[in-house]
Amino acid sequence: MATKKKNSLSLHIEAVKEGKRSFENAFQGVSRMILEGEIEKVVVNGKTTFDFKIFRTGNKHLIGVFDEINSFVSYVKDAAEGGSSKEMAFVLVGEPGNGKTFFVEYLCEKYRNFLSIDKNRKYTFRFINMDKLGNYGKITTIESQTYEDPMILAMNMCETADESKSHLTKEAGFSDKELEKIYYNYRPLGACSGYIWNNIREYTNNDLSKMMDFIEVFPVPLIESMGTITGKYPAKDKITSSAVDLLGEESIQRLLHITDTNNPYRFDLRRGALARVAGGGVHFSDEIFKNKKDLVQVYLGVIQNRNIEIDGFKWPIDTLIIATSNNSEFNRFLAEKEEAPIVDRCRICYVAHNTNYLLQEDLTAYAIGSEAKTTLSSEEMHQDPNLNYAASVVFILSRLPRSEKLTPVETMKLSAGEVAGEKSIKTLAEVIDILNQDPDITKRFGQKGLGQRNLGRTVQLLLESSETNEGRCMFAHDIFKAVERIILDYVPEANDRAKFLEDLKTAKGLYRERIMTEMFNAYMDEPQAIRKDVMNYVNMIIGIDAENLGPDKMWKYKDPQTGELKSIKIDERFIKSVEEGLELKTEEQRATFRTTIRKIYGQKITIDPNYDFMDNLELVKAVTDVRLKSDIAGAGSLIGALANRTNEENQKLYDRMIDTMLNKLKYCRTCAQKTIEYFCTQEDEK
Repeated sequence: MATKKKNSLSLHIEAVKEGKRSFENAFQGVSRMILEGEIEKVVVNGKTTFDFKIFRTGNKHLIGVFDEINSFVSYVKDAAEGGSSKEMAFVLVGEPGNGKTFFVEYLCEKYRNFLSIDKNRKYTFRFINMDKLGNYGKITTIESQTYEDPMILAMNMCETADESKSHLTKEAGFSDKELEKIYYNYRPLGACSGYIWNNIREYTNNDLSKMMDFIEVFPVPLIESMGTITGKYPAKDKITSSAVDLLGEESIQRLLHITDTNNPYRFDLRRGALARVAGGGVHFSDEIFKNKKDLVQVYLGVIQNRNIEIDGFKWPIDTLIIATSNNSEFNRFLAEKEEAPIVDRCRICYVAHNTNYLLQEDLTAYAIGSEAKTTLSSEEMHQDPNLNYAASVVFILSRLPRSEKLTPVETMKLSAGEVAGEKSIKTLAEVIDILNQDPDITKRFGQKGLGQRNLGRTVQLLLESSETNEGRCMFAHDIFKAVERIILDYVPEANDRAKFLEDLKTAKGLYRERIMTEMFNAYMDEPQAIRKDVMNYVNMIIGIDAENLGPDKMWKYKDPQTGELKSIKIDERFIKSVEEGLELKTEEQRATFRTTIRKIYGQKITIDPNYDFMDNLELVKAVTDVRLKSDIAGAGSLIGALANRTNEENQKLYDRMIDTMLNKLKYCRTCAQKTIEYFCTQEDEK
C-alpha cells in the first residue's frame, strides 16, 4: 500500500486501527448510540424499569413508552452481541395513533445525527478508472451498490481469507485480537463488487498496489430524502407494489454499456429500498402485514439471511429492520396459518397507549400545537389554563380497562405514580398482571382507547366551533362536547362507545373538582391558596403529637423546600372539619388516615421536597369545602353571590375574582367569565 491518497483504502484502514473511524454493524451502532447516553431508573406502574435519555431530547421527543423502549434496547443489544435477535426484525404492533411510526422516525433521526459525528460516520467505496478495463463501456466509476464498508473490501482483498488477514497484519499492523474484532463483522463482497474486484485483479495481474488505484473511499451520504442509511417502505396496494421496490431490478441503461451479460452489475439494486440502507442502516417497513404475500416472502428471506437475492446472485446486507402493524392487520395475518414463518422471524412488541395523565399533558400539548393559535378572522386565540388537564384526563380514562379492584380514577392516579386513597401501587401492578394474561391483546392494560389522532381531531373540532372563534378562547369545558362528537363519529364498536361515554362523565366530574379549587384560589386572591391550606393540614397532623408543642399550640418545623424554620398554630377545629369532610367519623378512622398521610409524607419528601399532596383529590376537596364554608358560609353562598350580582358587594366580589383570574391565574376574560358561569351551575356535580 504505497499510495496514501486522501481517499485511499489504506488511509481508511489506518484510521479504523487508530480509532478515528469506526467499523461496526447496524446493531452495534444503534446499541452504542443508546447506551452511551444517560440511563435513569424509573418506576412505572409499580415496576422498576430503565429510561434511556436519548429518547427524551429535542422539542418533540418520545413520551412514555417505557416498556416498548426497553424491549427495543434489549433486542438491539442482544443482536449487537451476536444473539438470535440479529436474525429477526423488530415489529411494533398496536392500535392506530399510539406512536408506533413516531417512535421509528424519531429513532432514525437520532441515528442520522449520531452518524453525522466524524468518529461514527459510515464510509463506503467506489471503483474508479473503470474505462481502462474495456468491458464497461462509458461507465467510469461504480459505487458499491449496497454501501459496503471499505473494511469489508479489506477483508476480501486477496483471493483467500488467510491471505487477506496476513496482508492486514503486515500492512496495517493489526494484532490478532484486533483482527478477531474486525472479522466478527466479516461478510463476503456483494455479487457486483466481488465480480468487479475480480476483473481488476485480472487486469492488474493480482498486483495489489496497482489494484488500489481503482479504489476510492467516500462517506455514505446522510440525505434523509434519498433514503440512505435510514429508509422507509410504506405498504402499497396490491397492483403497484412489487419485489422490485425492495430488491431492485435489471437496468436497461447499464446493459447498453456492459458487454458481459454475466456481470451482476447489470442489476440496479438502488432502485430498491433495501440496498440504500444496506451499509449499517435502518430499514423501516410501515404496516408490514398490509403487503401482499409475495412481498412478505421477500421480507422473510431478507430478515433471515440478511441477503438481497436476484437470479441467484447475492448481496449481503447489514441492516436493522424495524416494522409496524396495527392490531387488526396483524390478527388477520395470524389467522392465515401458512404465513407463520414470517411471524416466527419477528420480535413482536405490543405498543400500549400512554396511561399516565401527567405525561399525557405533554402529548396533549403536541396535539394542541406550539404555534400561537388565531381565530378565523386572524385574531389572537387564548388557551384556557384547564384545557390541557381536561383533555388529558378524558383520553387517559378511555385507555384504562375496568377493574373490580380499582375505580377508574384510582387507576388513573396510581398509573401516574400518585396517591389514590388507601389503594397502593401494588394493587395496580396486580391488576395489570391479571389483564396482561389475556390472550386477546386489546384487553390488556392500555391497549385500547382513544388515540393521539382522535385527540388531534378533538382539538380541530374545538377550534372550528363558533363559540371558540367568537370568544377568541379555547374554553376547557367545550373539549367535552368535542370528545363526545369524536366518540360518536369515530368509534365503531358499541361496547367501546358506551365505555368511552362513561369515562367522559368521570372526566367531567374531575374537571368540576378542579374548578372548585380554582374558584377558591381566585376568591382568596392567591394562586396557591388551596395548596397552602392542604400543606397546613398535613403539617398540623404531624405536629399535633409533637413533644415540643406548647400550650399555645404553636409548632416549629423545618420547611423541606426552603430549609427554613417555620412555625404553625395547630387548629384542631380545622383538622376535625377536614376529616369530617373525608367522612372519617370515629377516632380510629382518623388515626388511621393521619398515619397514612404521615407515611406518604415520609416517603415522598425524601425523593421530592416539593411534594404538596395536591394529587390527593379527596383531601384537596375536603380542604376546599372547609375553607369555602368557613370563609363564605359554603360554596352555595359563593355561587349565590357570583350568580346574583344585583347588589354592589356581590358585583365587587365578582370583579375582584375576575381580576385575580386575569392577572394571577392565566385566564382571559372569556374563559374567566365562562368558568365562573360553569361554577354557578349544578352541571357535572358528582
